[in-house]
Amino acid sequence: MNVKIYLIVSGIIFAVWTLGQLARVTMQIPVQVGTLNIPIWPSFIGTILALALCIWAFSLVRAGRP
Repeated sequence: MNVKIYLIVSGIIFAVWTLGQLARVTMQIPVQVGTLNIPIWPSFIGTILALALCIWAFSLVRAGRP
């Protein structure tokens, strides 16, 4: 697979992840795994992490280097 295509696909996946985490934070969507309720605060970390990876992927595409 071409590195540029890989970076674009990765950037899109991280953008979708960012939007999902941001939606959970802003709309206070509850998440439950079995009997465990997942608090909202990990979504703040997930939003920042996903956004950073998205920006990184697209900046590498823009720079023209892997």
